[in-house]
Amino acid sequence: MDIEAFIAALPKAELHVHLVGAASLDTVLELARRHPTTRVPKDRVELARYYEFTDFPHFISVYSAVNKLVTTPDDVQTLLLGLARDLAANNVRYAEVTVSAIAHFPYGVDPDALSEALVAGRKRALAEHGVELAWIFDVPMPSDLREGYSTLEYVLDQRPEGTVGLGLAGLEAPYPRAGFKAAFHDAKAAGLRSIPHAGETTGPEEIWAALHDLGAERIGHGVSAATDEKLLKHLAETGIPLEVSLTSNICTKAVPSLAEHPLPRLLDAGVTVTLNTDDPGMFGTNLNREYLLAHQLFGLGRPELAELARNAARAAFCSEQTRSRLLDGIDAVERAAADQ
Repeated sequence: MDIEAFIAALPKAELHVHLVGAASLDTVLELARRHPTTRVPKDRVELARYYEFTDFPHFISVYSAVNKLVTTPDDVQTLLLGLARDLAANNVRYAEVTVSAIAHFPYGVDPDALSEALVAGRKRALAEHGVELAWIFDVPMPSDLREGYSTLEYVLDQRPEGTVGLGLAGLEAPYPRAGFKAAFHDAKAAGLRSIPHAGETTGPEEIWAALHDLGAERIGHGVSAATDEKLLKHLAETGIPLEVSLTSNICTKAVPSLAEHPLPRLLDAGVTVTLNTDDPGMFGTNLNREYLLAHQLFGLGRPELAELARNAARAAFCSEQTRSRLLDGIDAVERAAADQ
């Protein structure tokens, strides 16, 4: 079994993927043509060029434009089923999808309609593609504490089936993690998990803030942890995972190049790492490709790649039944590869 076949065979959990950013070119073209008055390109070549990002703020601007295409419950389901199809093609069995609920409300999808679309899409994703979806509802930057509470109020009021936690995403530098302490405190008190982004485009101080002020149980990105020995030691000792997305970090210029990516540093320090895609439609990647990059660039072999898949299964906020299925499947693939 060659390495690509091994990666393809691994049953995977995807823990860091955004609903809008995951949309493939075909899905975005379908939505753009459905809503022709928007500024998102309706031509495939132009859309691919539209996704050539100059920096992180530019990426956020494009993401916001694509988000404005989602104006009906049918649009939400179009996103969900396209995502489920793409996940299944990468043997992803379970995914925690980041949904920016309050970003949809101004464009026509009200809270009840969003919840109904998510629940219906979740059922279809499992029935049609064999993918179990769960929801992380994030506070998208730019936002303030009031909008943070708007997200939390939606989650606590609606709590669509599959809800696991509260997130924090988007621009970091002008919006310190500590500013959302109260909202995350109340979320955790209500039984939600704390899953903020931190240290993607800022230094390790924001990761510390996510841990101390937001009670983070996983960190989205967290790549700047590689510059702080004390933080690396803390992450290794506590086992708090970092959700690493190689291609994303290059596309948004969070990391200068793949060769300079701190993944090896994080692994060498004993940090629990999961591989993810973040916004695969916008970044032209998929989860199999992320695993392959880890092999090609950093020399990770079958045992290390299998362990990354196990990390994701263990870090997932899924049922123990789902976790066991994932772990048993990973073990089976390793045994099969060893026998060949």
